[in-house]
Amino acid sequence: MPSLFASYLRVYEPLAAFDRDHQLYWRRYVKEGRAVALSDGPGRQRTSVIEALGAGWTRLPDLPDEAYVLEADDTLLVCPWNLRIRVAEAALTARDGVPSVIADAFVPPVLAGLAQTVVDDWRSGDHVLERGLPRVHEQVATWGVPLRWFVFVDLEERELSLRPGRRVLRYRTEISKARRRAHRAYAVLRRAIGDAPITVAVEETARWLEEFHSRSIVELDYGGLVNLLSDETLIEDDSPGLVAAGLSSVARGDADEATEVYEKLVERWRAVQLLERCN
Repeated sequence: MPSLFASYLRVYEPLAAFDRDHQLYWRRYVKEGRAVALSDGPGRQRTSVIEALGAGWTRLPDLPDEAYVLEADDTLLVCPWNLRIRVAEAALTARDGVPSVIADAFVPPVLAGLAQTVVDDWRSGDHVLERGLPRVHEQVATWGVPLRWFVFVDLEERELSLRPGRRVLRYRTEISKARRRAHRAYAVLRRAIGDAPITVAVEETARWLEEFHSRSIVELDYGGLVNLLSDETLIEDDSPGLVAAGLSSVARGDADEATEVYEKLVERWRAVQLLERCN
């Protein structure tokens, strides 16, 4: 399975965050050695969805409960894939901005209705969580890393491996730290530039983080993007530091320095996004 050129923002929750049935399931899942490696997960997810959908849509597929697993300080943490919800959201997104004839061919109205029901049920709040239905634990971005994600991590939290077959660049942090950084960034942006798109984006992701257990771990993973970047580029990448510096400049009212940092970040990640056109 070829590498997917995507990055990921994940939340791993302790078993205490799940209801009793899910706790038993995930303990058994780990004990049986079924947890999926990060390097294999994206390909496995895509294969599972394609095989479940088959040649034509007749229903929303039933997808297996899979997860990434992390052990930290003798605590087992789980990042479920939540594929059924993600497929439902993808089905609705596929219809956005597309002529109805084309939209109906790819996602017939009856399936769009089922997808909307699944998404609405998930978004209904505490009632859903009491029933043990999943939160979405993983956000995905293709051909780049959204700049807002860098708000939640610090350069000192970086994990880098350049070994052949295991090229990895990721950041892991306690969710309490990620939340503090998110709220601080939102306050600075809200005060300085108001309801700009970046302010709204940071606020939305900060709210997403509030859904999870207080002892969760947040992970920003460059995923398959590491295969687009040289060793030197990965070693020198300081995007979280630049974002922090830019926010400090905004807080001080130094517009020139903030603009310089922003332009550097945009130029860096635009170079990655342009590779999509060569694909």
